[in-house]
Amino acid sequence: MKRLSLALPLCLMLGACAVGPDYAGPSLSLPAKWGNAPASKRPLASRTLDEWWKRLGDKTLNSIVEEAVAGNLDVASAKARIREARATRRQAVGALFPSLDGTDSATRSRTSAATSSTGGNATSSLYKAGFDASWELDLFGANYRGVEAATYGADAAEEDLRATLLTLVGDVTSNYVEARGYQARIALARRTAASQRETEGLTRTKFQAGSASAVDVAKAAAQASSTEAAIPSLEAAYAQSLHQLGILTGQAPTALAGRLARGGPIPAARSTPPAGLPADVLRNRPDVRKAERQLAQYTAKIGQAEAALYPSVSLTGSIATSALKTGDLAKNASIGWSFGPTLSVPIFNGGELRAAVEVAQAQRDQYDSAFKLSVLTAMQDVENALVSLAQERLRAGKLSSAATSYRDAARLSRTLYQSGSSSFLDVLDAERSLYSAEDTLLQSRVAVSTDFIALNKALGGSWSKPVDVSSPAVVDVNTGPHPRTGF
Repeated sequence: MKRLSLALPLCLMLGACAVGPDYAGPSLSLPAKWGNAPASKRPLASRTLDEWWKRLGDKTLNSIVEEAVAGNLDVASAKARIREARATRRQAVGALFPSLDGTDSATRSRTSAATSSTGGNATSSLYKAGFDASWELDLFGANYRGVEAATYGADAAEEDLRATLLTLVGDVTSNYVEARGYQARIALARRTAASQRETEGLTRTKFQAGSASAVDVAKAAAQASSTEAAIPSLEAAYAQSLHQLGILTGQAPTALAGRLARGGPIPAARSTPPAGLPADVLRNRPDVRKAERQLAQYTAKIGQAEAALYPSVSLTGSIATSALKTGDLAKNASIGWSFGPTLSVPIFNGGELRAAVEVAQAQRDQYDSAFKLSVLTAMQDVENALVSLAQERLRAGKLSSAATSYRDAARLSRTLYQSGSSSFLDVLDAERSLYSAEDTLLQSRVAVSTDFIALNKALGGSWSKPVDVSSPAVVDVNTGPHPRTGF
C-alpha cells in the first residue's frame, strides 16, 4: 500500500505514467561472416533480392508467380489478419478517449380514477433527454500499454504477410521447377525406350539371321519395358506438381495444365546471390522480424497486467432534462446534472492479478526464445543452402561429363554390335548406364535450381511490390436494417 500511496499522487501530478518494462530490442551475438560463403564486409541490401525468381529466365514462371500473389488463399488470410490487427489497434486507441452516450425517452401514462387526486382518469406524458459521459484516466498506462501491444501486433501481422509471400513465391517456383524436371525426365524415358525398342528390333533381325540368340531378344525387350515402366510414375509425379501449382494460384488443380503442356526447359540460374552478413537476416527475413515484433507485443502486455495492480480513477458525468412537454425540455428548471470521480483500489483478489503478471512475463519469455530460435534457424537455412547449392553444382558438372562419356560408349557399342565386333551384353550395359546417367543429370539440374530457390528464401528474398490489404475478400451486401429471414 505504501507503493500505491506514493505512486498515485505522483501520477496525478504528472498526468499519467506507465508501469511494466519498456521494450528494448534484444541484443544478439552473431558471427561476423558466413562459414560457407566468401567473407564480405558489406551488408546485403534487400533490393538485391527483389524479383529473384526472374533470374531463372522463364517468362511462364514469372506470370504464374504474379497470379499466385493475386489469388493465393494463404495470402488472402494474411491480408485479413492485417485488417484485424489494425482494427484491434483502433479499438485500443479508443480506450484512451472519453465515451459519450445520448439517451432519449418518451413515456405516455394513465392514472386510474381510484388513485387520481382529481377523482377521474388522468393521462400524462413525460419526455426525457440527456447525455452520459465517462473517462478512465490512464494513470498507470494500462490503456497506453494496450495501444503499444496492438501496434506491435499490427506490425507482426504485416511481417506475417511478407513471410507468407516469401513462402508462396518459393513454393510456386519449386513446384514449377519440379514440374519441368518431370517433363524432361518423361521425355528422356520415352526417347530411351524408343531407342531400346530399335535395339530390340535389331536384335530380333540378327536372331532371325542366326547371329543372335533368343536370350538376347528377351533381354532387349525386357530392358525397353523396364524403361517404359518408369513413365507412369513420372507422369503421376508431374501431375502432383501441376496440381499443387494450381492450388497455390488459388485455382482448380488442373487450371495450369494447358499452359505447361507445351513443355519447356528446366529453369536455371547461372549466378549465386551474395550472402552478405549474418546480421542481415535480422533485417531481411520477415519471419525473424515477425518474431521480434511479437516479442515487443508481449513485453507491452506485461505493463497491461501490472497496471491492474494499481488504483484506477474514472471521471463520470451526466446531464439530463425532463418535462411534460417537449418544448420545456431545454428550460433551466428541467435540467439536472451530476459529475464526479470514481476511485477503485484493488485490495484482495486471491493473487489473481499478480498471477496475471507472471503469466504475461512467462509469455514474453516464450516469445523471446522463439525470436532467438528464429534467428538461429534463419542462419542455419542460409548455411545449408550455400553448401547444397555449391556442392550440387559440382555434382551436376561431374554428371554432365559422365553422361557425355556414356553417350559415346552407347553409340560405339551399338555400332560394334551391328558389325559383329561386340557382344549384346555390352550394348545392354551401355544403354542402361546412359539412361541412368542422363536421368540422374536431370534430377541434379532440378536440385541445383531448388537449392538456388532455397538460398534466396533463406536470405529473405520475397515479393517487393505493394500489396493491397485494405479491400476485404468478401463484400457483404444489404447490411443495413432489413426484414429478418429464418431464425
